Amino acid sequence: MSETTITKLPDPSGFSPDPLTDVIRDGARKLIEQAIEAELATLVVASAKDKLDDGRARLVRHGHLPERDIMPGVGPVPVKVPRVRDRKPGDNKITFTPSILPRYLRKAKSVEELLPWLYLKGVSTGDFQDALTALLGPDAKGLSSKTITRLKADWWKGFEAWQKRDLGNRRFLYIWADGVYFKPRMAEEKQCVLVIIGADEYGHKELLAMTDGFRESTESWRELLLDLKRRGLKQDPKLAIGDGALGFWTALREVFATTREQRCWVHKTMNVLNALPKSIQAKAKGHLHDIWQAETRAEANVAFDFFKEAYGVKWDKAVAKLVKDRDALLTFYDFPAEHWKHIRTSNPIESTFATVRHRTKRTKGCLSRKTRLAMAFKLMMSAQGKWRKLDGQNRLPEIIQGVEFRDGLRHAQTAA
Repeated sequence: MSETTITKLPDPSGFSPDPLTDVIRDGARKLIEQAIEAELATLVVASAKDKLDDGRARLVRHGHLPERDIMPGVGPVPVKVPRVRDRKPGDNKITFTPSILPRYLRKAKSVEELLPWLYLKGVSTGDFQDALTALLGPDAKGLSSKTITRLKADWWKGFEAWQKRDLGNRRFLYIWADGVYFKPRMAEEKQCVLVIIGADEYGHKELLAMTDGFRESTESWRELLLDLKRRGLKQDPKLAIGDGALGFWTALREVFATTREQRCWVHKTMNVLNALPKSIQAKAKGHLHDIWQAETRAEANVAFDFFKEAYGVKWDKAVAKLVKDRDALLTFYDFPAEHWKHIRTSNPIESTFATVRHRTKRTKGCLSRKTRLAMAFKLMMSAQGKWRKLDGQNRLPEIIQGVEFRDGLRHAQTAA
């Protein structure tokens, strides 16, 4: 769907519309420091055979230089540069000055190009020289291909270790699922990154699972969910949130049979409005808003029926998209009202990936499987530090205990 077709709903989960505004500052720091460390490792390996007379290594690490700020387009980014010590007497000392960060650099020369190139062009292709040219200008020396290969290998190794982590002592009450498409395309057939975010019993959100696959494929989602069980996730989540078009739902019923289902209102709104003429989309959007913003299920059902009557005669296909998921769209009423803004949409995933899709759309060619997964993983892990905890954390023990909620309140309160 074209982004200009409709106006997107505000993010009710509290996520920033551009989560990388702050996240990428921290991500840029980590990426620059990792690139520097990789370049230093290449230098140390190249000098390993150069020994002193007593057999000791000539070149050794020697702490860090004082931290300094550089100024890419996102604001000050603090960076620490490691030092080396050449223990061989004489004047021809080996020194280390990172090619990505010259000794006196304070401000990137092409700040508009720094982030997309450094994050994406430099990561997704071996052509890191282009990224350095955008960062430092045409005189940048560039990093060797061996350094970049080492750096990419470290990112992939981190992703693989994360995929194998033990979940035996963890419990997740809510999970959000989505399949995220990218431009540029992947070189392999699997064109989608499958993502699951979980909220644990303490209200913390975290990236729970991620792999490549087919968004509509039950088999792809089944493999991902079964892997969670294999790594020790014993308790079924209480609620799963996602788009109705996913193959995820069939797999969920097989793997976590007791987990309830909540369809994403942002996805549903976009799907319904896309089937309506532009001239009435704004008005229809307001009527959809009346449904999911109603304070009780009864009020939501009244608004639901009104939408059917108002639009069903002329635009039956649009109404059919809404009606088919009616029950699953209103599941949130059986959970604490404090959690509604978190569980009515899958925006924790959508908002995180919105910017990376924007920043990759100009990159030409294909991304390898490892590159795209490593890039997506680094993005999500950086964003994770900015995710807010669930509101109403005092309600989480009640959910675990099986307390019944009606219209967001404990059943006893409702009866009273």
